Amino acid sequence: MIKRDPDVEVSALGQHICMSAHKARRVIDQIRGRSYEETLMILELMPYRACYPIFKLVYSAAANASHNMGFKETNLIISQAEVNEGTVVKKLKCQKEHWCGS
Repeated sequence: MIKRDPDVEVSALGQHICMSAHKARRVIDQIRGRSYEETLMILELMPYRACYPIFKLVYSAAANASHNMGFKETNLIISQAEVNEGTVVKKLKCQKEHWCGS
């Protein structure tokens, strides 16, 4: 969520990102409550793999705020960010004679 006024919120939702929720939360905890420009700088310099999808998501939310609501990107603040568990992929286990089935 990106917020400028207490009453107005702009959001962006990222779905189907193949990553551990624990690894993404490690990055989200660093950017929550910071300004938009500071957030982009932090995400560019952090060495974690989770930074790029979160960077794209924050950039998308700022684009929504500037295009749809007419906000300036310098005034935006990350007010709320959360990561939830996604779907679990079922792994196939090979049986005897190299036959893999479900």
